[in-house]
Amino acid sequence: MRRSAPVPAGSGEPGRGRTGPGKAGRAAPAAHTPGAPGRAALAVAGLALLHVGPAATWLPAVRRLLPGLAGAGAADHVALTFDDGPDPRSTPRFLDELARLGCRATFFVLGEMLERHPALGRRVVADGHEIAVHGWHHGNALAAAPGRTAAEIGAAARLVMAVTGVRPAWYRPPYGVLSAEALVAARVLGLRPVLWTAWGRDWTRSATPSSVLAALAPGLRGGATLLLHDSDHTSASGSWRSGLGALPELVARCRSAGLRVGPLRDHGVSGVSGSRGSSGSRGAVRRHPVLHHTPGTAAPGNTGDAENTPGPWNGFHDNPLPTTRKEKPGAFQ
Repeated sequence: MRRSAPVPAGSGEPGRGRTGPGKAGRAAPAAHTPGAPGRAALAVAGLALLHVGPAATWLPAVRRLLPGLAGAGAADHVALTFDDGPDPRSTPRFLDELARLGCRATFFVLGEMLERHPALGRRVVADGHEIAVHGWHHGNALAAAPGRTAAEIGAAARLVMAVTGVRPAWYRPPYGVLSAEALVAARVLGLRPVLWTAWGRDWTRSATPSSVLAALAPGLRGGATLLLHDSDHTSASGSWRSGLGALPELVARCRSAGLRVGPLRDHGVSGVSGSRGSSGSRGAVRRHPVLHHTPGTAAPGNTGDAENTPGPWNGFHDNPLPTTRKEKPGAFQ
């Protein structure tokens, strides 16, 4: 997940750019019941609010009001999370450094990256880390066509299970932007949406280990969920080095304060009853026509039981989503 990108006003709304009833030179149709245009406008506005309302969660003030969604956890623990991999240029270096530091973390992977580098995804799990879902492409849910966000979440989640044998527990939306469709898709799949309480702003060209530590410092406390990136796939080229360089001092500061550093599965996130390991299993989930639209064969290297799991987890179809261009980094990425 990443840096939340505000959506231009009106983006994704029905009739964007059109003039409604009553514009100059056009009378309202006589057959309409008085007040009908107003009621229709309210209905459209209500539907739009249902779609875009959850996107407000990327705002810090809103996240503070929703500690569970932000990832607030146990008072003696800090959750370390990484987005946008797995990337063969950088992820192995993060894994090596985490092993040296004796830390485990949660890696939110993109489906398109895991499809290209399945062995690296398996290494993440083999090294004891938790693997989670960040979507397929790094797209903004509010700008997506209806059904696409659900399809991407479902495809990425099934690929994680097919490649690693692990059923993911968490979903972090790109840019921290949630839509109603994303929330429903995550619920159907049994994925818990989670954002962050502090981020290192490690995606910019000017980021350094010192700037990453400075950005994290105000939120570096017990219960924090920290957001960094193990890839520059959608960031400034080479920006991942800033987060990698900050890791030793970051972990040292946490430990000197008596805080444990680990993955979300050990974090005791608010509102989550109990905890489970990364290879744990949840109960059967409901069938969903979008999430379960094209059953196929499991990807090479499948060690899980995707074909024997009911509902939208049954089967994985080879990349059903068109390849998209690499997104340019922006101010909120």
